[in-house]
Amino acid sequence: MSTLPEVFKRNRQWAGTMTFRDPNYFSNMAEEQDPPFMYIECSDSKIPANVITGFEPGELFVHRNIANQVIPNDINCLSAIQYAVEVLGIQHIIICGHYGCSGVEAAMGGKSAGLVNYWTRHIKDIYTENRLKFVNLADLQEKIDLLCELNVRQQVRNVGYTSTVQQAWTKGKSLTIHGWIYSVQDGLLKNLGLCTSNKKQLETQKYC
Repeated sequence: MSTLPEVFKRNRQWAGTMTFRDPNYFSNMAEEQDPPFMYIECSDSKIPANVITGFEPGELFVHRNIANQVIPNDINCLSAIQYAVEVLGIQHIIICGHYGCSGVEAAMGGKSAGLVNYWTRHIKDIYTENRLKFVNLADLQEKIDLLCELNVRQQVRNVGYTSTVQQAWTKGKSLTIHGWIYSVQDGLLKNLGLCTSNKKQLETQKYC
């Protein structure tokens, strides 16, 4: 049985480097977390949140799944949002998709992909509801990238309509949801202009 020795070697090298830079690094990390942001992103291995944002460990509370979705019956994601808002006191929730997302592509393509088809069926609904926006797009990649953006927009709404966020806004809590997208081609984040800080902005889609 392989014990993946290379992984442990890299871990020791990393731990040694961090300790060399700051002897108190791990003792500080061991203290209670207090991140200012929650970051919901795709599971794609090419887009690790801390790396692309430049944040250090402890600055982002991260939830990942295929195609960065917030599905109403996903207890895992909903629990993470509740913990972030009610326990950690986070004031910003960021939904970050990425162009060329294979989960979005799977939803658009209609090919059988096992359980992934079940997971991405909500994205199929987004495509159907916005089908007129795709009529004049001849290039498949353009269509996929547009659906990636529309998916982020829908997830901003889905976060906003969770009971956790609705209750936080009702109580007057400062809580803003942001919709971003990342390009693997140039490593840059793009603000899609979807931030919302209250029920009215969410319902009227007049974002801040």
